[in-house]
Amino acid sequence: MASKPRPTETVELEYAIEVDGVSVDTLSMRRPTVRDQLTFEEGKGGEARKVIAMIANLCEIPPKSVEQLDQSDFVKLTETLQGFQATQSQS
Repeated sequence: MASKPRPTETVELEYAIEVDGVSVDTLSMRRPTVRDQLTFEEGKGGEARKVIAMIANLCEIPPKSVEQLDQSDFVKLTETLQGFQATQSQS
């Protein structure tokens, strides 16, 4: 039986960032797994650093790119992440 691909959500950025030398104005975030949650909980640094690492992992971009985000775009991505976590047990 083939496994179902992990759902993703595309987030449109108000302000483009650079990822690996390319300007991007959207990021695709996949739903987190238990492994992602464990990595988050075991991560080093404060809460903000751990959230940056989690978003970078789920969007498959370097943490330095996440650090370029405008605060409003960072909030959108954290809300998307929270939405995944709120609905994970329902799907």
